[in-house]
Amino acid sequence: MPSAESTPASVHEAEAEAETVRPTREDEIAARGSELIGGPIGRRALLGTTWWTPVRVVVLVAIGMFALGLIQKAPCYDSGWFFGASTQYTHACYSDIPHLYQGRGFADGLVPYFDKLPGDMDYLEYPVLTGVFMEVAAWLTPGSGTLQHQEQWYWMVNAGMLMACAAVIAVCVSRTHARRPWDGLLVALAPAFVLTATINWDLLAVALTAAAMLMWARGRSLAFGVLLGLATAAKLYPVFLLGPLFLLCWRAGKWRDFGKAVGGAVVAWLVVNLPVMLFAFDGWSKFYRFSQERGVDFGSFWLIWAQNSTTPPTTDFVNTAATVLVLLCFVGIGVLALTAPRRPRFAQLAFLVVAAFILTNKVYSPQYVLWLVPLAVLARPKWRDFLVWQVCEVAYYLGIWMYLAYTTSGDAHKGLPTHGYHWAIAVHLLGTLYLCAVVVRDILMPERDVVRLAGDDDPSGGVLDGAEDVFVLGGAARPPRHAAPLGGSTVDWGKEQPGDGSSL
Repeated sequence: MPSAESTPASVHEAEAEAETVRPTREDEIAARGSELIGGPIGRRALLGTTWWTPVRVVVLVAIGMFALGLIQKAPCYDSGWFFGASTQYTHACYSDIPHLYQGRGFADGLVPYFDKLPGDMDYLEYPVLTGVFMEVAAWLTPGSGTLQHQEQWYWMVNAGMLMACAAVIAVCVSRTHARRPWDGLLVALAPAFVLTATINWDLLAVALTAAAMLMWARGRSLAFGVLLGLATAAKLYPVFLLGPLFLLCWRAGKWRDFGKAVGGAVVAWLVVNLPVMLFAFDGWSKFYRFSQERGVDFGSFWLIWAQNSTTPPTTDFVNTAATVLVLLCFVGIGVLALTAPRRPRFAQLAFLVVAAFILTNKVYSPQYVLWLVPLAVLARPKWRDFLVWQVCEVAYYLGIWMYLAYTTSGDAHKGLPTHGYHWAIAVHLLGTLYLCAVVVRDILMPERDVVRLAGDDDPSGGVLDGAEDVFVLGGAARPPRHAAPLGGSTVDWGKEQPGDGSSL
């Protein structure tokens, strides 16, 4: 029998490809959708032995879909951002990026956080790393021509930088679950991802978070922490992932890795933020003050309450109530994590905590869906459930622009009236709750988890993958020593298995 060293590389590649989970075999919706490109992958297909690897295919699809999203913004690029407030809404092509080029001082060469802005917005209201991203794009924007010409260039420069972020997200999601690279197609083809990618700068934080998830899956705890700290320096939500990680490391007894992750996150966040904190504290703190002071805004159930009440809730009340609600959700997720029959997968809990924050927050901008897309794919890579949620998000995307068209069209009232917009918000909320429900069901009934059906434990879990529990709450939380994956074979989850995430 030939040794491993003498075995041709193509044989190893074919063996690795044989272990790859193919959605067209296990997912009915994916199989039906594949008919558009020739049908499901054949049994003898050897994609891993050609240039067309799954990751490369996913990245190219992601770039192609991103380009379609740019085309969708074409009506606004020509005139909608500059002439007539309602045009950018009726064509559903609004973006903050060109408006803030002048509105936040980039056209005048002002330095974010250090220079005051004219008007009510005294400083830039974005976290530091996002401000750096915006400033770099301003440096790359030609300063000649009319202001409209400069704003068009600024949007295009940002679009190019955000496209790079989208490619990073596609690569990271495809590689996080080693045997499920094709799940990255869910990210690449997600319609809400395409429509909202260039509304704002959220893709920077999403890309850093996706890279952090990949590092944790590879067992690189410190790199995970550094990337998560950078992501938190770009947007607040990534810091919530430390909560699920704490619970899972507690249950598995992996305190050293958790400590490295937290240490890396704190140091990375301080490296970015401390210089601005020391020399421009008022500008640095604007993001946090603005988040606290802003009232009830678009997309939240709080807005439905406020617009249907003769005594709408005050900002202070909503701040307190939203905080209490999200903390209650976090406590519930914590109980779920420590009492589930088997330790939940990291991606499952990560999705739930970010979704809880979105559902209880006092504002839901349409681009916030980008936060959830990679986490949703890793938590529940089931095409039917993912597409149900995406349909709801697209409905909300159209709803908010039609509502703004209605409010800006004067007596013409072209668009969606207030009660119609409330239904769009309800659709968004119900779609997100539905996806949360199926993820919770997978946690309580791990035999229905499509990732574990293939024989894996927690391929995004890094050191948690296959680890035994050292702490649980309640007798029901003692998982069986052996579990039967799809196909009837028996897997010992206390040992490293070939082809699962622990072999990365």
